Amino acid sequence: MRNVTMALLSLAATATLCFGASSVYDFTPKSIDGQPAPLAAYKGKVLLLVNVASKCGFTPQYKGLEATYEEYKDKGLVIIGFPANNFGAQEPGTNEEIKTFCSRTYNVTFPMMSKISVKGDDQDALYKYLTDNEVHPGMGGDIKWNFTKFLIGRDGVIEGRFEPATRPDSPEVKAAIEKALAE
Repeated sequence: MRNVTMALLSLAATATLCFGASSVYDFTPKSIDGQPAPLAAYKGKVLLLVNVASKCGFTPQYKGLEATYEEYKDKGLVIIGFPANNFGAQEPGTNEEIKTFCSRTYNVTFPMMSKISVKGDDQDALYKYLTDNEVHPGMGGDIKWNFTKFLIGRDGVIEGRFEPATRPDSPEVKAAIEKALAE
């Protein structure tokens, strides 16, 4: 047990040194309207962070994201969309265009952030943190495509990662959300 505790402390120290962060709550992205949106505002909630795109084969997952949000938001789940244009130029619009598309096409009510980069030289700091293999063994690694989902526990630590083909309303994701909400 002591070795496990020491390893966890070492990982936390690495995260803090590399990113100045010990959890997702240490990051402040911008809302889709360009305002600071500190993730610390969601302390104690379960988060599902998703890199999204409007012109992708997985774009219909917005429907499942919204349905999942509606089902669990009163129990403490917050879904947060991060538009990104990293894959096949499938998110070419402005923040305003993305916001309008999400609202009109999928009635999205969960928080949406400003467009960011989730990989490459201009990768957003939050996604550098989320994908770091040393900080998050088994959960890190490059984002492979749009609609990768990170489940964040109430403590701000990653509890699960779901690749794009896994729908947000799948039994696997719902079971993980329910487990995280129960903790």
